[in-house]
Amino acid sequence: MNRLKFILKKSVAKQILHISFTHITIILLLILFSTNLLAQSDLMIFPKRVVFEGNQKFQELNLVNSGKDTARYIVSFVQIKMKEDGGFENITKPDSGQQFADNYLRIFPRNVVLAPSEAQLLKIQLTKTNLLMPGEYRSHLYFRAEPDKKPFSIGDKTPLKDSSAISVQIKAIFGMTIPVIIRNGESTTQVNLSKVSFVMLNDTLPTLKLIVNRTGNMSVYGDFKVEYISPAGKITQVAIVQGFAVYTPNSLRRATLKLIKLPDIDYHSGKLHVVFLSQREDKNTKLAEADLQLQ
Repeated sequence: MNRLKFILKKSVAKQILHISFTHITIILLLILFSTNLLAQSDLMIFPKRVVFEGNQKFQELNLVNSGKDTARYIVSFVQIKMKEDGGFENITKPDSGQQFADNYLRIFPRNVVLAPSEAQLLKIQLTKTNLLMPGEYRSHLYFRAEPDKKPFSIGDKTPLKDSSAISVQIKAIFGMTIPVIIRNGESTTQVNLSKVSFVMLNDTLPTLKLIVNRTGNMSVYGDFKVEYISPAGKITQVAIVQGFAVYTPNSLRRATLKLIKLPDIDYHSGKLHVVFLSQREDKNTKLAEADLQLQ
């Protein structure tokens, strides 16, 4: 019996050690690049948006099950409209000036089963590029989580129940989306900030409100950085907001940026300097900026 226990322990140890180096690499990348990681329920996705431009024909997504149970994820495309406040609404027909991307994309696999801590690569292929007109195309990948059904075994013992009783079992179905964007041709997009104002929400929370205006043929995506400049010229960073998008065909999006409170900052004097920075490869490129004199 002791030898049998030893053999079983040794077998389990081998299974634990037999972890794919690919999965370890993916998990490390997810930790290192957490700012580009999207997580909801027990699924982590990296990166959190996909953009095809230039000669790119393939992109990859890394999926990791961070939960304690095996789960099944069904992958499909959905169409989404962005509202002026940044909210989303599912649609079936594109608005004027909007083009869907799903007809030019293939994804595989579409059905993924992941054990706890298991990782999977999902591939996206761009197709029919000869049919693309200049401009931007966008659809969203939808990941729907479903419990992995355990097959019934003859040896399973199921307690007898009163067949006349009615029982209802409710299970939450989690879903998340990420945008997939195709850009074809030169961008004519320009951005500016307007209606910049400072308010104290609930008389306690310093807040900067503004409108991001977009013109041109493509979406914009970037980060906000807000600095407080005292009357003496001292600069203090008071806000960073990452991953702010204005999708086509929207011409504007309203933003509310919460600012930090510090003892040496008087939001009734000095000024605020807000910068909207690109998140693309030419990162830290200014897309737009504005100043607000405080009173």
